[in-house]
Amino acid sequence: MTRTTWLLAIVPRLLVIVHDLAIVALTWIGLRWLASVAGAPAAPALPVELAVVLGLQGAMLWAVGLYRGVWRFASLPDLANLLRAALLGLLLIIATFALLGMLPDIPRRVLVPYVIVLVFLLGAPRLLYRLWKDHRMAARHSDATRVVVLGAGRAAEMLLRDFRSDGRYLPVGLLDDKADMRHMKVQGVPVLGRIDDIADVARETAASMLVIAMPSATPAEMLRVVSLCESTGLPFRKVPRLSDMLDATPGQLRLNEVAIEDLLGREPVAFDWESVRRSLGGRTVLITGAGGSIGSELARQCARAGVARLLLLERAELPLIEVCEGLARDFPAVRVDILLGDCGDAVTCRRALRHRPDFVYHAAANKQVPLLEGQLREGLRNNVAATHVLAAACRAAEVGNFVLISTDKAVDPINVLGASKRFAELVCQSSFAGSKTGLSIVRFGNVLDSAGSVVPLFRRQIAAGGPVTVTHPEITRFFMTIPEACQLILQTAALPATAAAVYTLDMGRPVAIRELAEQMIRLAGKQPGRDVAIEYTGLRPGEKLHERLFAAGERHDRTANPLVLQAQPRASAENAVSAALNRLLAALADDASDADLAAVLREAVPEYTPGAITNHEPPART
Repeated sequence: MTRTTWLLAIVPRLLVIVHDLAIVALTWIGLRWLASVAGAPAAPALPVELAVVLGLQGAMLWAVGLYRGVWRFASLPDLANLLRAALLGLLLIIATFALLGMLPDIPRRVLVPYVIVLVFLLGAPRLLYRLWKDHRMAARHSDATRVVVLGAGRAAEMLLRDFRSDGRYLPVGLLDDKADMRHMKVQGVPVLGRIDDIADVARETAASMLVIAMPSATPAEMLRVVSLCESTGLPFRKVPRLSDMLDATPGQLRLNEVAIEDLLGREPVAFDWESVRRSLGGRTVLITGAGGSIGSELARQCARAGVARLLLLERAELPLIEVCEGLARDFPAVRVDILLGDCGDAVTCRRALRHRPDFVYHAAANKQVPLLEGQLREGLRNNVAATHVLAAACRAAEVGNFVLISTDKAVDPINVLGASKRFAELVCQSSFAGSKTGLSIVRFGNVLDSAGSVVPLFRRQIAAGGPVTVTHPEITRFFMTIPEACQLILQTAALPATAAAVYTLDMGRPVAIRELAEQMIRLAGKQPGRDVAIEYTGLRPGEKLHERLFAAGERHDRTANPLVLQAQPRASAENAVSAALNRLLAALADDASDADLAAVLREAVPEYTPGAITNHEPPART
């Protein structure tokens, strides 16, 4: 704490103490004078009386915590403290005068009204000052939202500066758990207590919104803070993380809702952006499925990493247009070429590869588990056959790096999605064996807020008043955010090159979907079971209770980034994979039945057991 800061904090408090002691002296002298006017004898030792009264009464005012409050927010609790201090002070004064033998010289006309007069003279200036300040601020900010800010660090200081220039918000107080921040002021706004005091402070300051200015808080800390905010019944927002602030429009104040990813129960993974920039900066990157949740975010992060050229391949028109418009607005220096087409079309792939990309990120796929159980042909055509077409074209073009986006459902697959993605992994390993192209396979858990995930579904159900539908009370999933998923993909470019590797993220403990639903209901300001019901609908076709990140035969280690795990792919017979692929391509061309297609899939992926392994134990933390 600098000397200037210390003086700014201590001088106003000293002035308040001097004011109060002057009022105490004025009260005693005034009552003494009125008593003498009424016929009481004059005080034989008034200086001694004043010294006793000022010392004892001043100590009581300090002891009851009167100087931990702020005049700006004087309220009934402060008046209660004044009354308590005056009563205790009077008792000590009487006892002291009795011990000194001076009590017979003190008229009752002084002692009886002492408490009432003192409380009035000390309380009136405080309340008048609050009314005056409220009137001034109301005149200046008649439509501003009164805000209590949780946190008093650098983020809070920046936020208060933005509030001052923005005009829509009026900060009325700060809360912080750091002891050295108590009674301090940040940008002229007082620290009124600890975060646990939020309910009392929000009521005393008449706040209408809470803002969490704790961008570095852990998920456990955020859970605690969010729970306290919910207990007030007030709406609450949070200051975005530093990375989000850097991406924001300059001069634009942003307050975000507390998102479910803030409460994942683990720290967000921090990636080495400098190494990613060194690997991708100035390069050409091709992304398939560029209009999807993963593909579009991957395109934005590649642009942020400084790629020279982005090639976006997508068969859906509107998503492709939206991604390109966003990139043109946010990253005008990056050249973007759009390619409307299907990556399962060999001609489309060859056209895309004429631009000589250094990296190909294959994100295009069908991903919806229950849907694919009844759409076997399209699942195999898009997830396997199209991957084969693209991989073959990339090998022929001698692309430097090929990254396949896979899924944790490819481990011990029991559904079409998992088995088809496992088949795609095998096809890529076979296609690039002995080639100059480096192969990386990145497996995701469930991606929060991606298209088709449970988060937007739960959000819609909560908005409609419920019920929120969960398939099973014990079902768990590994979760990662969309930015984490895309950063994991890009991080593989910065890791040492290998012929083939399987990467995934150490996502901590799996999250119970029931807990996820309950947290989302609370974030909406409602109570699970009371305001919004949760219904269990039973496991859908192809669903497991619990997922795993690696198969039993895949030994894995940590990479240079300890939260990125790498495994060497399980050995597979190239001839067997090629034979199974040829049979699949023939079956797709001949319009084979689903039974024939399922037989080919089981042959290619022997561990595929439809409908089995739905209730194995949750995996231990890796």
